[in-house]
Amino acid sequence: MHRITIQYGAPADPEAFERHYTEVHVPLASTLPGLRRYVRSHPRGMGGDAPYLVAELWFDDADALKAALKSPEMAETAADAQTFDVASMTTFTGEVTETEL
Repeated sequence: MHRITIQYGAPADPEAFERHYTEVHVPLASTLPGLRRYVRSHPRGMGGDAPYLVAELWFDDADALKAALKSPEMAETAADAQTFDVASMTTFTGEVTETEL
């Protein structure tokens, strides 16, 4: 599996951010080709700062991730994200590996 992770800093207006994120941004991101899983959370810091929101978009493999990144749907989703009034936004990708316990 491969994943895009986006960490959002505190929004200027949390209520407006949540409404737009849920009603507009999630539906846009949900159209990404090859998207298998979309997870979001509001983390709580454990002795330090934490992002306001973390979104994870999961894809089967590197090729599916690359195709999504180059898609018109991603361009539209990314353009929408640029309208967010948040303190910061950090985006990164990576291969996900699991450790058997």
